[in-house]
Amino acid sequence: MLKEGSTRGFRAYTAKHLDDLLERAGLPEEERLRIRAVATVLPFRTNAYVVDQLIDWSAVPEDPIYRLVFPQADMLPEADVTRLAGLLRSGAPNAQIQAIATEIRMRLNPHPAGQLELNVPKVGTEPLPGTQHKYPETVLFFPKQGQTCHAYCTYCFRWAQFIGEPDLKFASDDVEGLIGYLKEHPEVTSVLFTGGDPMIMGEPVLRRYLEPLLEIEQIESIRIGTKSLAYWPQRFVSDPDAGDTLRLFSSVVEAGKNLAFMAHFSHPREMEPPVVEAAVAGILGTGAIIRTQAPLIRSINDESGIWASMWRRQLTLGMVPYYMFVERDTGPQDYFAVPLARAYGIFRDAYASVSGLCRTVRGPSMSATPGKVCVDGVTEIAGQKVFVLHLIQARDPELVGRPFFARYDPEAVWLTDLRPAFADRFPFEPEAVVQALPA
Repeated sequence: MLKEGSTRGFRAYTAKHLDDLLERAGLPEEERLRIRAVATVLPFRTNAYVVDQLIDWSAVPEDPIYRLVFPQADMLPEADVTRLAGLLRSGAPNAQIQAIATEIRMRLNPHPAGQLELNVPKVGTEPLPGTQHKYPETVLFFPKQGQTCHAYCTYCFRWAQFIGEPDLKFASDDVEGLIGYLKEHPEVTSVLFTGGDPMIMGEPVLRRYLEPLLEIEQIESIRIGTKSLAYWPQRFVSDPDAGDTLRLFSSVVEAGKNLAFMAHFSHPREMEPPVVEAAVAGILGTGAIIRTQAPLIRSINDESGIWASMWRRQLTLGMVPYYMFVERDTGPQDYFAVPLARAYGIFRDAYASVSGLCRTVRGPSMSATPGKVCVDGVTEIAGQKVFVLHLIQARDPELVGRPFFARYDPEAVWLTDLRPAFADRFPFEPEAVVQALPA
């Protein structure tokens, strides 16, 4: 893993630093206490680069980058926050506080889209830890040393990876097990390394995971899901192993594999520092492709102009706009979610205001249990107002690309809030399930 020492200039801040950082924002003591209460439930981690170069402290608490990485006092139900704040105020034992925090976490759907039950592959009858296989051609792998990040997003749908609960965490260092599984499943052509953030790993560890894949002929693409370009671009410019990392990327491309760097940018400000441009140029110089994605998040990027600006800047730097996601049904979803109708409007207006070269982007897309469900529009058919949707990706490949319709609901924020239009069920639902649903 990367070292957090003076040789890198990287300094991490965790919950133990939270109150001091909040004082910098000039927040009153009671509000700081309530924010600390939220941080007992949801993980907090940031670093000096984010704090000193990305946050406009004169605009806190409205500043979008501040809201992106710092817990907010009203992110959880008021009764829960008040209860935890009271325990913190009274100096209650940590074990008591953690017991309440765990109880609250279990109400927050820590593993959405059935990933604990539906996505875990098996070798014989034994599950393969730290691995997910949701779509036939793609396997996700969670390298053990990459299950943290340079900083945590407050809306992260993988927050359960970071709270110290072993039963909720995906992680593995079993490279041989992964290789063996891939060889037994020739339909798999793409491997996605995810986390956490794989780019928290140093080059020698990253190499141990990547190099064995280069010998597997069926593997066409290797993807790395990362927020490092936004939260620590120095990883590719000035870190001691930056050059070795870029050379490793080059070796992947030279081996005939498509290396896709799945970069997560939530706001245009994350691309303003000059070091980001240098990092992007370094990665692209290896022959890798950088595709960009992020969820639509209330109070952080829920304006069409923000997305249009992001896509234009990404295109200028040589990146490929790829996905606008819908905030997943986990964690503080109620706090961050944007209704699907409004999400579609934001996407449409942003999409309409950029050139065709930016229109590689897809969305708004929900990574739901049946697959990636895209909201294509709102229209009226036979006198009924409906959402038009399709599956970009699906557990059942036969459903990919097939349009379907849902009754228009201005308050719906997720697939499970919708009801079918012109049919008894959605294409991915078995009849037995639908018969139990209310009309």
